[in-house]
Amino acid sequence: MSEYPHLLSPLDLGHVTLKNRVLMGSMHTGLEETRDWNRVAEFYAARARGGVGLMVTGGMAPNREGGVFPGAAGLFTPEDIANHRIVTNRVHEAGGLIAMQILHAGRYAYGKECVSASAIKSPISPFTPKELDEEGIEKQISDIVTAAARAREAGYDGVEIMGSEGYFLNQFLVTHTNKRTDRWGGSYENRMRLPIEVVRRARAAVGSDFIIIYRLSMIDLVPGGSTHAEVVQLAQEIERAGASILNTGIGWHEARIPTIATSVPRAGFAWVTKKLMGKVGIPVITSNRINTPEVGEAVLADGAADMVSMARPFLADAEFVNKAAAGRSATIAPCIACNQACLDHTFSGKLTSCLVNPRACHETELVIAPATASKRIAVVGAGPAGLSAAITAAGRGHQVTLFDRATELGGQLNMAKVIPGKEEFRGLVDWFAVMVEEAGVDLRLGQEVTADDLDGFDTVIIATGVIPRDPAIPGQDGPNVVSYIDVLRGGAEVGRRVAVVGAGGIGFDVSEFLVHEGISPTEDIALWRAEWGVGDPAEVRGGLAEQGPQPEPPARKVTLLQRKAEAPGKRLGKTTGWIHRAALKMKGVEMIGGVNYERIDAEGLHVSFGAARERPTLIEADTIVLCAGQLSERSLADALEARGITAHVIGGADLAAELDAKRAIDQGTRLAATL
Repeated sequence: MSEYPHLLSPLDLGHVTLKNRVLMGSMHTGLEETRDWNRVAEFYAARARGGVGLMVTGGMAPNREGGVFPGAAGLFTPEDIANHRIVTNRVHEAGGLIAMQILHAGRYAYGKECVSASAIKSPISPFTPKELDEEGIEKQISDIVTAAARAREAGYDGVEIMGSEGYFLNQFLVTHTNKRTDRWGGSYENRMRLPIEVVRRARAAVGSDFIIIYRLSMIDLVPGGSTHAEVVQLAQEIERAGASILNTGIGWHEARIPTIATSVPRAGFAWVTKKLMGKVGIPVITSNRINTPEVGEAVLADGAADMVSMARPFLADAEFVNKAAAGRSATIAPCIACNQACLDHTFSGKLTSCLVNPRACHETELVIAPATASKRIAVVGAGPAGLSAAITAAGRGHQVTLFDRATELGGQLNMAKVIPGKEEFRGLVDWFAVMVEEAGVDLRLGQEVTADDLDGFDTVIIATGVIPRDPAIPGQDGPNVVSYIDVLRGGAEVGRRVAVVGAGGIGFDVSEFLVHEGISPTEDIALWRAEWGVGDPAEVRGGLAEQGPQPEPPARKVTLLQRKAEAPGKRLGKTTGWIHRAALKMKGVEMIGGVNYERIDAEGLHVSFGAARERPTLIEADTIVLCAGQLSERSLADALEARGITAHVIGGADLAAELDAKRAIDQGTRLAATL
């Protein structure tokens, strides 16, 4: 019997049966915009071969004004339809099913031609949308319906109509963005007219044997958002209009509550979808932070949904479903919801990939093939760079020995995994351990390696990581000063008043670690909801708790400082930085930029400001934690070079950066693919 009887059971949609209850949710990857259709096709075909029940593409614009950005992909010409046929044919050859998402961005469209229900600018866009008149609304409906018909012509098995996340159809639903007084505004019956009409006419255009998924916002998380009663009413009307499936959308893009970042609890919004179960007769999909077969199975077994959507887990591992079905879930590369190579790339105009799987969206470019001849390879350093290099090289047929002076593998990942909100890094370390064994790597922990130990190897890879930078503050050798390593490794005692020197990623992580005590909110949904002010949409409109965020009191008084004269945290992740800043602010952390570190004494940290070293200030602290950056640990690489031995240097040893696992894993994988 399967370990996942609910997850792997088929789902009958009438005209077609899905082979399991797993949807690969929509992600904008940027692949379609490359116009390399073989590359697009291979990305989706790899996931089809991996066993997923149904896939949804990234959002395709129904018209130019509705595109997320200028030049966004869509089905506008016969050539577009022919190109998309390359994708659908490849997916069908691989035994998969694929739906195309139709995404009209409305006021989120990054362009002067954007349109919406009312001329109200989004806080995440510089452009004020044009308020549509009756003729304009008719054009948008017609264009969305045309896109659905063209999707069928292009060979898709269905479409997903995007009605959530604050996009165009969602903008008509709530008074937050719809101030109209005509038949498209005012009462809820009027405000929901547009999505119902879109689905009704799309169904008429594509016929009965075509999947129509409607992505419905179950909880808006914005002022003036929908109530649960309105969500149910809309769901029932969308079902009557002809939808095959209802998918869950959580939160608008402008919401100030995290919805898919790593600090959000696993399946943290499944309870919202569960409230709709039994109130419609078509299947309901739940979404957000479902990243393992175990989590998906538990959600379905609990009756929270008929199907689960996982998007980014299929970036991390295209073989997710096959591995689960084969009882090999421990080998599934885990999505840690870090956003670093997916959403951060998307919102920076870069092609999507994945921190744990650099081949995601690069399947035709980063090819890992069996080696023509087996070599003896030494890898020194079992952090993310060394682990990736070792596993990839061994998987290609090389004989790999992996050394590390530490007694556990993982390198700096072992510090990341203790940060509240970064518990997913535990799974990444565990996965690396499994894969080292699977690949047959000779692992030698607790061994300090010298140049002599590397004699006899054909190839040497140095991945020795980083060491802390010395900030050279007078008095830093005092008993009240510790390194971030001492704190996160668990050996240092830290007082109740703390000054953190350095406000980069590590400084923020250390501060997060120090203000929390007890259970992490990421591992307790009730605590997390209270911390961020998430209420029940059956009780409060939009799901925003009336009392607002109610975090637990901070365990310590923390002051976070940096030399740069800019807002602390400005350089954190594009889509997660605001979360880290908001979380520390809620915990009362004081953040100060533009300081000079003058000295440390028993009273605390003395600082001044500006080039003239003005306003001498004492930051009273029991403990000062140094997080002042990192330097490459190159001593072994230098020793080898002195002997005339060429070694490949990767990861932090090559370029010091704060816990940059994305670059390290990519570099290790790419190097090993060429050996």
